[in-house]
Amino acid sequence: MYKTYEYELAGRTLKVDIGRVGKQANGCAFMHYGDTTVLCTATASKKPRDGIDFFPCSVEYEEKYYSVGKMPGGFNKREGKPSENAILTSRVIDRPMRPLFPKDYRNDVTLNNLVMSVDPQCRPELVAMIGTSIATTISDIPFDGPCAMTQIGLVDGEFIVNPSQEQWDKGDLRLTVASTGQKVIMIEAGANIIPEAKMLEAIYMAHDVNLKLIDFINGIVAECGKEKHEYESAAVPQELMDEIMRIVPPEEMEKAVFTDDKQQREDNVAELTERINEALAEKEELLPLVGDAVYQYEKKTVRKMILKDHKRPDGRKIEEIRPLAAEVDLIPRVHGSAMFTRGQTQICDVCTLAPLSDAQRVEGLDPNITKKRYLHQYNFPSYSVGETKVSRGPGRREIGHGALAERALLPVLPTEEEFPYSIRCVSETFESNGSTSMASTCASCMSLMAAGVPLKSMVAGISCGLVTGDTDDDYVVLTDIQGLEDFFGDMDFKVTGTTEGITAIQMDIKIHGLTRPIVEEAISRAREARLFIMDECMKKAIAEPRKEVGEYAPKIIFMSIDPEKIGEVVGQRGKTINEIISRTGCQIDIEDDGSVSICGMDQEQMANAKNMIEIIVTEFEEGQILNGKVVSIKEFGAFVEFAPGKEGLVHISRIAKRRIAKVEDVLNLGDEVTVICLGKDRMGRLSFSMKDVPVN
Repeated sequence: MYKTYEYELAGRTLKVDIGRVGKQANGCAFMHYGDTTVLCTATASKKPRDGIDFFPCSVEYEEKYYSVGKMPGGFNKREGKPSENAILTSRVIDRPMRPLFPKDYRNDVTLNNLVMSVDPQCRPELVAMIGTSIATTISDIPFDGPCAMTQIGLVDGEFIVNPSQEQWDKGDLRLTVASTGQKVIMIEAGANIIPEAKMLEAIYMAHDVNLKLIDFINGIVAECGKEKHEYESAAVPQELMDEIMRIVPPEEMEKAVFTDDKQQREDNVAELTERINEALAEKEELLPLVGDAVYQYEKKTVRKMILKDHKRPDGRKIEEIRPLAAEVDLIPRVHGSAMFTRGQTQICDVCTLAPLSDAQRVEGLDPNITKKRYLHQYNFPSYSVGETKVSRGPGRREIGHGALAERALLPVLPTEEEFPYSIRCVSETFESNGSTSMASTCASCMSLMAAGVPLKSMVAGISCGLVTGDTDDDYVVLTDIQGLEDFFGDMDFKVTGTTEGITAIQMDIKIHGLTRPIVEEAISRAREARLFIMDECMKKAIAEPRKEVGEYAPKIIFMSIDPEKIGEVVGQRGKTINEIISRTGCQIDIEDDGSVSICGMDQEQMANAKNMIEIIVTEFEEGQILNGKVVSIKEFGAFVEFAPGKEGLVHISRIAKRRIAKVEDVLNLGDEVTVICLGKDRMGRLSFSMKDVPVN
């Protein structure tokens, strides 16, 4: 027997089956929301993993094509590596779940979500988020939950709780909020320049829904929840901490970590660690714990100085931003480039423009998204943090950071009609000491402007941090956190936007939630910081988008034709359009609605290609003057080609004002001639003349 629980959520029934499937997992919730079905499981190893100093948790979100009645692409017809959407969804689920596990827990945990059916009215990502919380909370895995998640959309100025896929894709807001029973624990947003006050309203609308959903989950736990199992704690023994503090007094640790140079700080701490290892050489059983103990000691020192004395490791004030620098055009021959530096964080972004046909094809479960015209990619090489590691391609963090900067800039991009290009920005991390994703946003914005992309507004981003004390009122919000403050602090609150409002938010925390005053202060502080960055740094490097694309960027002419004429332009088996491409060297793309983009480097050849297409789709009328080339000579006249696949006959009597015996007396193959259309002859065919062309 199994139990089914139902809950009315945003006008639809959420149904949870417990004990129906997945009985060997530690926890399993078979989720149904409308016709969307997701199997959510939580499993943990029986013993901790040896030799690690972190909690080994893995979140998986598996998209199955059978869920939308599709066959996978490719030769094998099997789902391959996770899509970008699957990776980003896994990250969104991970962020609110991870802080609720014990900090000293070292057992492997896997939270798996299998999408089995998709109802376009009920997004599977949301179902997976809720199901993960239920599966983990009812399991015997130590977990201080539940948490709940709600999504908010904005369509025609109205907030929508848990919008449909179409409303989510086309609305002005895509907000996901996770909450515990008391506080907000995670925020993820993409927005079409939403004012701060409206964003806060949406966040706490979602929070209110979450609180009711948590009551529903607690009811399930009361009936089906397992007793949490005991585990082997990886906490550092207090006697070791006491011994280390005797070897290295707090004053020495404070002096070691409080410097604005990251490398110097790491060297200082390494020296202290070596001294501690030497002092404890005879206590071999403690040596494996020294690294984690020093980390805890360093963390405690930094947090104490920030919270009690408002003293930051690099000496900055609480609201002070690190030194800023920006420049454009540092990379020659590319279409656009910019570098943004904030303290010891440095990003170089390169922008590439291409025809719309180069847009990325997207294959996934969302029927509304089949291509991406704008791509932002982020790379984080090991040298940026002074390490040696072979690059194995982008990981989940890199994909997440790239997606965040992409989301930040999407609202200010011109439409395809305004700027008929595909756009790719690549952010290369030259140096990293905190918040490279926000530096990437700033660098990308300037790179786009340098490339001549007519952005609607400038976008900047900043990250705010947090250090909390023993009570909700005992906290400090930090502007522009560096790496150390991120590692040892409680929050990484990233906000991007224009002067008018927010375009993206990503909030990670390590504690069990934020009070509303903290959220409000972080959003307010982020606004002040991004305006400062734009005014004092970015605008001094490039104040507005360039009026034209650069010398080495492809040029594009955009035109529209009657969709009924597409076949004539393409020709049989593509013969006509391929001939135009061959003659002009241009790339030509035609959409089903008759939109035509002509891309090339030579403006004259592009104009020729456009002229050819216009001739092909034009119905010749009497009096129309055309230029063409003689492609065939017969006894009765010459055939003149005006464009590939478009020819007309000039009768021998219409070639010259005088009488000629044969066509070759005046014309040769390949001659360029000007003719005038005389209209249709008695057979209904178009007739042309050379001798009747008006003389200027």
